[in-house]
Amino acid sequence: MSKKMKLFFTLLFSTLLLTNCSDDSFLTHKKQEPKHNKYFPKFSKPTNSYIKKKRKTVKRFYKKELGDKRFNGQFLVAKNGKIIYEKYRGYANYKEKEKITKETPLHLASISKVATSIAILRLFDQKKLYLDEDIRNFLPDIPYKGISIRMLLNHRSGIPYYGYFTYGLWPLNKTLTNQDIVVLLKKHNLPLNFTTNHHFAYCNTNFALLALIVEKITDKRFPEAMKELVFNPLEMKNSFILDYNQNRDSISQSYNPGMSIYPFDYLDAVYGDKNMYSTARDLLNMDKGTYCDSFLSKEARNQMLKGYSYEKRGNKNYGLGIRMVEEKDKTTYFYHTGWWHGNTTCYATLREDSACVIALSNVFDRRVYRINLLSPYFGNYPYKKEYN
Repeated sequence: MSKKMKLFFTLLFSTLLLTNCSDDSFLTHKKQEPKHNKYFPKFSKPTNSYIKKKRKTVKRFYKKELGDKRFNGQFLVAKNGKIIYEKYRGYANYKEKEKITKETPLHLASISKVATSIAILRLFDQKKLYLDEDIRNFLPDIPYKGISIRMLLNHRSGIPYYGYFTYGLWPLNKTLTNQDIVVLLKKHNLPLNFTTNHHFAYCNTNFALLALIVEKITDKRFPEAMKELVFNPLEMKNSFILDYNQNRDSISQSYNPGMSIYPFDYLDAVYGDKNMYSTARDLLNMDKGTYCDSFLSKEARNQMLKGYSYEKRGNKNYGLGIRMVEEKDKTTYFYHTGWWHGNTTCYATLREDSACVIALSNVFDRRVYRINLLSPYFGNYPYKKEYN
């Protein structure tokens, strides 16, 4: 072999070696596994046979309950953090024919309360608040004595709903803010609806005030505080709190069943009780975080996932920012529904079986609330099987 040929092959061989060391496309280079998020639990992976069996059931449910042209939104079912089935259809903006995808944030309506509760409980874990301390420690202008943070979280405060008491006290052509609610409560010395901690009464004002408490403690606006406390740690990349003055024209819109748009109104700037936009996949990440001690302590979870209101007979109850169905000899079913304008949403977290079911629609559709019917296929929940 000539010297020129020897030199050629030497250079070629050296080039291949260097390329092999630097180019991930070579089969001999082992691809790095994605780094595990410390705020996610290390669930065991469901078997392929388990996934296949559950997927058939979920498909039957979807086809019967949601799988027609009327459904406009996102649907997801997961076990141990692994997605078993998901569907995305319809339009985020019907006029512009902007389709809903897995990355399209939709208005969660009252599922926002779950996230607000988680933010409060993270501050509790950081010892920046106590659940039973008076809310006037953070909101001194509140005109009521003896209302605790816990009583806001479990809807036992007795504070009236801002959507009602603003009529006659506030110009309906002027946007209401969370701080305006406090001003009105103080200025007009509005009476409580009932004696504090006497019974449960669902009220959005409670969570609007909790958002102000988050702002007071963190010294950040609620949208930024939620990024720091919840969205960023849990890799919820498509989640945000609505900034009413900046991005409301570019987000997913809200529709009635005839696809006529619901306009924004004077209550649409209030957050904490609503105004969180997210995706089914991001909500799954949030659900995973609630199983992990490094994100939310066992003590915080125990406070969140227990009933507080037993004055009336029945199986429905409320924890700290979460609804539940409690029935003798059955596993407690935890969930939260949402409804704001045309946005109808439901999130179920099957704690004993580490399963999660989510249905979000930006078109008014009560059928999303029927996701509870999937729960008995994952465990001993208080519903009958209908999709065998």
